[in-house]
Amino acid sequence: MNVNFKKTKEMIINTSHCNFPDKLSVADVEIERVNVSKLLGVHINQSLKCDDHVSAICNKAAPRIYYFKQLKRSSVDRDDLYHFTLLLSDQFSNIIIIT
Repeated sequence: MNVNFKKTKEMIINTSHCNFPDKLSVADVEIERVNVSKLLGVHINQSLKCDDHVSAICNKAAPRIYYFKQLKRSSVDRDDLYHFTLLLSDQFSNIIIIT
């Protein structure tokens, strides 16, 4: 399998404050350094916190919840609300709530 260096990204995950080279080049292609990356559907940042992932999920959920509230306020049939709720649950089945 060949690595496509044009699509390759670099993210430094390190707690010590070492100096790293500014640019990484492989096969005459400069590798882009990023602070946040999406891996298997989860946003990971360089400090390994889930803030970016939670923000992305909240931004995706907010319009759907707004529409659900609007449907509920407009006295939509209960079966239609249930159908809409099922659509929402399919969209957010991968959300894990940590308490």
